[in-house]
Amino acid sequence: MAKQQRETPRKEKVESDIEEKVLYINRCSKVVKGGRKFSFSALILVGDGKGRVGYGFAKANELTDAIRKGGESARKNMIRCPMRGATIPHEITVHWDGATVLLMPAPEGTGVIAGSKVRAILESAGIKDVMAKNLGSTNPINQVKATFKALEQLITIDEIKERRGVS
Repeated sequence: MAKQQRETPRKEKVESDIEEKVLYINRCSKVVKGGRKFSFSALILVGDGKGRVGYGFAKANELTDAIRKGGESARKNMIRCPMRGATIPHEITVHWDGATVLLMPAPEGTGVIAGSKVRAILESAGIKDVMAKNLGSTNPINQVKATFKALEQLITIDEIKERRGVS
């Protein structure tokens, strides 16, 4: 009798359209008997350009490990951003620690007017026309968390109608 060969399921890259970007890297040093020992933390952003975006923050003794761990964390924590055309549905201001982020919808053709971290998040999400302002903190982690909190709080017109019971 011939043994039946079992086909092993191949993992295909389903999330191949997701782009990964390193937003911030921090190097920390600890002075020990033999010299300095370095550790790294990385803030990683992933997005598909179609409304899904996520971030991950990880620490490791090697930079490549921190980036890899951050990327895995970012893919697990992806959120969907509600959009109205190529912009956001409404204006929103969000506070997170010392960071305050203001997001405003913009007319078509305006582009993304924002600071570096917020701009990267909005572009990864696929939002084309928006104006944003960082108020307060310059800490990149707090800016990213405030921006994600703002994107999570956005609601569409259909959701508002549903909540009010309007058809």
